[in-house]
Amino acid sequence: MILNDINLINFRNYENLNLSLCENVNILIGNNAQGKTNILESIYVLAITKSHRSFIDNNLIKNNEDFCKIKGNIKINNISRKLEFFLSHKEKKVFINKIQIKKFTDYISKFNIIIFTPDDLELIKGSPNVRRKFLNIEIGQIDNKYLNILNDYNKLLKNRNEFLKRIDTNSNSELKYLEVLNEKLIEKALYIYKKRFEFVNLINLNLKSIYKDITNYDNLFIKYLNYLNVDNFDEKYITNTLQEKYKNNLKREIILGTTLFGPHKDDFSFMIDDRDIKLFGSQGQQRSAVLSLKLSEIDIFKTNTNETPILLLDDIFSELDDIKKNNVIKYIKNGIQTIITTTDINQISEELLKDSYIYKVDNGKVERQW
Repeated sequence: MILNDINLINFRNYENLNLSLCENVNILIGNNAQGKTNILESIYVLAITKSHRSFIDNNLIKNNEDFCKIKGNIKINNISRKLEFFLSHKEKKVFINKIQIKKFTDYISKFNIIIFTPDDLELIKGSPNVRRKFLNIEIGQIDNKYLNILNDYNKLLKNRNEFLKRIDTNSNSELKYLEVLNEKLIEKALYIYKKRFEFVNLINLNLKSIYKDITNYDNLFIKYLNYLNVDNFDEKYITNTLQEKYKNNLKREIILGTTLFGPHKDDFSFMIDDRDIKLFGSQGQQRSAVLSLKLSEIDIFKTNTNETPILLLDDIFSELDDIKKNNVIKYIKNGIQTIITTTDINQISEELLKDSYIYKVDNGKVERQW
């Protein structure tokens, strides 16, 4: 998968930017707050339809403008496609080859990216919601059905929560309706659990070796916390467990007005030798763990899409020593298009520079250096 070029109109600090990219490594150099990260963000938005930096879409629109556009020409399985993201203060639309895609869930899996930023430490330090969002976005990029099932699950969950707040437990008809809601919710939950188990297991296939390559430490793995006391997907067990939990906790759920069990409560932890890195790891270990997680996704995308994703690395080398930098480089140079930001060209090894396009970013203007 290759992004040949990208065009930004009224996006963040860019009024109009046309940027051509090489198939290998592209390096954006400039001081802080000049627009380097905005370019990475625009590629992310073009792929995912949302920013990784802001929950408010309108923040993407340049000050005093009414809309923004992101256009990109990509090559997937040797087929060229034109992607477009349009955002105004009233609406958001996406297009493939100038044809509008009505459902964003049908669009997202068409262009795969993996991004690493300094804020990704929140995958360890942040709330479970941050980690669930990560799972949903990454799985959704390789499984279009997952996002549709997740949307259905969230709608059913909202309906169930609203019903819990007004249910009359003396009414047999209302209890039967709740049973129907439970059955439908569990049906959707099973698919979500299945795909999350599969994804975490695939991550763990490579995570240990990549972490060891980067840090020379061993035994990093992801522990999927689903609170159903199950380590592998078991449809019958999960179905029975959820049914029992809904039955035995009905009074409690009615008092709280919310559904207490299901994939909307999932979490995961980074573990080294059964010790949670959130509690026992240094910031350097945590940063390397998250980077290893992102690099371990490369093979998952290759296997599931028959294409390499595009790798976006924001200020990756500023806190890595030379040994770790060299260990990371072999993953970058393994036939994957990569866009890197840095404030200092000296942070980039000569081995990486010789095959790269270098761009100078200064106050929203981008010029290729070589």
